[in-house]
Amino acid sequence: MTDTRFLHPDCPDWRQLGPTELDSAVRAHSEIVVAEEKARRELWSRGFTRRRMLQGGLMAGVAAIGSQLVTTQASYAAPGSPDTGALIVVFLRGGMDGLSVLVPATDADLLKARPGIMVKENSGLIPFGRGFGLHPALSALKPMLAQGKIAAVPAIGTPDLSRSHFQAQDCLERGGSSGNASQTGWLNRTLEQSGPGTTWRGVGASDRLARSLVGGANALVVPDLDKMAINVDATVLEPTRTALASLFTGLDHPIAQQANLALSASSEAKEIASTAGTAKDRGFADNSFSNDLATLSSLIRANVGLRVGTLDLGGWDMHTDIGTPDKGDMKNMLSAVGDGLAAFFADLGPKADTTTVVLMSEFGRRVGQNDSSGVDHGHGGLAMVLGGGVRGGVHGKWEGLGEAVLDHGDVPGSNDFRDLLGEVVMKRLNLSAGDANIIFPEWKVAPIGVMA
Repeated sequence: MTDTRFLHPDCPDWRQLGPTELDSAVRAHSEIVVAEEKARRELWSRGFTRRRMLQGGLMAGVAAIGSQLVTTQASYAAPGSPDTGALIVVFLRGGMDGLSVLVPATDADLLKARPGIMVKENSGLIPFGRGFGLHPALSALKPMLAQGKIAAVPAIGTPDLSRSHFQAQDCLERGGSSGNASQTGWLNRTLEQSGPGTTWRGVGASDRLARSLVGGANALVVPDLDKMAINVDATVLEPTRTALASLFTGLDHPIAQQANLALSASSEAKEIASTAGTAKDRGFADNSFSNDLATLSSLIRANVGLRVGTLDLGGWDMHTDIGTPDKGDMKNMLSAVGDGLAAFFADLGPKADTTTVVLMSEFGRRVGQNDSSGVDHGHGGLAMVLGGGVRGGVHGKWEGLGEAVLDHGDVPGSNDFRDLLGEVVMKRLNLSAGDANIIFPEWKVAPIGVMA
């Protein structure tokens, strides 16, 4: 039941404070909180005796002492460091088969292990160097490849040798082995090391917060800019927004921080969306992956201070009928990725030079095909880096697919994900080696060479 002690005398019924009960309840609660806070400030202004602290509500009131001096919203709107560009991390969930994407086309051991599903050299492979070729479904990325803006790291792995999707994803997104006690995500620690920023400094373009963004940096989840709004009557939104803001002003609590972030972001989202134009008109295909990329591009172009963005694309667990270069699951998935990323970088315009995209998956697949014309869970996989600041080509350790090289039938994890991701965050976000070693605890980052 709503406390009406502090309601306006001309409005004895709290339901009359707004056009709907939801608006009225928010505004009524706000009036109560504001009045109580005013009373405490008046009491404390005469000195902080024990009696007055008790009258003021003990520690519940301490958080409000400086409420009008520094607000959560103000602290998150701090200018922070100069613009260092944006890092976009695309998680390809399900365990992408790197040997179908970046193909060691002349490796006789691969042809022997995959007689029915190998993407052969004469099937339209896009030459990439070091004996590798890209799957022909990624043809939309040929211009970027020619400009040296695509790097790839084969045989890449996490420190935990797990074939469990959940465990491998958790290890990768936390940025450390299961023995590491840290429960925050590596991108959350990246944001913390990068210093203060705007409301939009960390954004997940999906319907849930990525594990890599979990922590105290308060990232936003923004599946659709145009639909990001406070769920109250639009005709009388501003009074309710003001009431909500007053409820959380000055409170040093994660809920208050998230509330102020949501209020600030919702007021800007529709304006950003209205000036960006539709994803279709900007050259994006009509699918969820492209729509998520369009959302992130809109934020980057709007100069709202986005530093880190994430999005997911599932569907890579191809145990059966992986297909051929001309048709099938792999061809369809890679076409969506290639077309979406090509549209993304074209849409960015000049911002493409300061935007870097990382494609990664929790693990690779086994070298040999199975009886269902697919490939089962393996270890060493593939990561790719595209865009601004990238040094094109195939990087990292690669020793082929001979029996002496394989790890129980798997591609070995010869290159550690933390070395790749550490190098990218240092270069893209202007962080130090010391920062990288905090982001990836218990690991000293050794750059692989993917960034110029």
